[in-house]
Amino acid sequence: MSVTDHELTEAWRQVLTLSNVRSGETVTVLTGADTHPQTLRTAVNALTELGASVTRVELPSVNGEKSLSRDALAYLGTTPLTGNAAAIAALKASDLVVDLMTLLFSPEQHDILKTGTKILLAVEPPEVLCRLVPTARDRERVTKAAELIKAADEMHITSAAGTNLRCSLGEFPAISEYGFVDEPGRWDHWPSGFVLTWPNERRSNGIVVLDRGDILLPLKDYVQEPIELTVTDGYVTKIEGGVQAHILKSYMRSYDDPEAYAVSHIGWGLQPRAQWAMLAHYNKESTIGMDARAFEGNFLWSMGPNNEAGGDRTTACHIDIPMRNCNVYLDGSPVVLAGVVQDYAKNVGVAQ
Repeated sequence: MSVTDHELTEAWRQVLTLSNVRSGETVTVLTGADTHPQTLRTAVNALTELGASVTRVELPSVNGEKSLSRDALAYLGTTPLTGNAAAIAALKASDLVVDLMTLLFSPEQHDILKTGTKILLAVEPPEVLCRLVPTARDRERVTKAAELIKAADEMHITSAAGTNLRCSLGEFPAISEYGFVDEPGRWDHWPSGFVLTWPNERRSNGIVVLDRGDILLPLKDYVQEPIELTVTDGYVTKIEGGVQAHILKSYMRSYDDPEAYAVSHIGWGLQPRAQWAMLAHYNKESTIGMDARAFEGNFLWSMGPNNEAGGDRTTACHIDIPMRNCNVYLDGSPVVLAGVVQDYAKNVGVAQ
């Protein structure tokens, strides 16, 4: 069901207010060929009503001929900003960049953030944005979880399906994604609501068993039959199972890059308004699957780059895998049990 311009403008107003947008600030709205016109229209309306000075920069698409998917996260690396000094200068001169195009995992994004410019990504359908408007409580809950990760030396993940994975921690920061940008140099994604980090290089080992109902992104498929992945010294060294396992192997092999198999970010979902079942109601080209990444109690892990966390591993391939019904332990203490977030949430007043 579609939403009205009024509803989406109000949603933008809430997110931009949480992002501390002030009258007179310079905001650049970054758009591309796939930018949703209602999202763009209402973002500009809300920014104008808040008194911001708004500029729109539209850039052409890249990498379409290399990717097996139209998903913006299906082929990473070069972006429309690569080598575009004029556009980069405009973004660096902004207080806020509203990214309606997708700059993730690009060196240009890092350079822009270093100047103190904030970047807010928003590319999901308008009705998803309205349903998942972030709140101050989201921020409180996610940052509390990040503190737990910062204090831990190991994340251990198990499941009744057979997952038993251990990841050493400490080399990379804990990242809080709560849906708005309230500090200089901050990047975030609306919608979101999860916590993550990257394991120490070559220090992840074990077995991950994807059970029925787990999700493969950007393939946007629910797992139909178990898939077993063997992790050895930080890399997935074996993928076993039926047809979906072969599809996943074929997809990853197409990148011809051994770094695609490295364990990337690990963490868990904390957004109670995100829905595991959402992908069943949308065609694959209309969403990038943020509900799947954020739904409360998932174990979200990935394969691919770590340059977003300050590492030096880059690869065009990035696989996100939200899993249900997992147990997640930090130094032996449970933070998620059978897909249920544990009582640390009570410390910040969030009901279970």
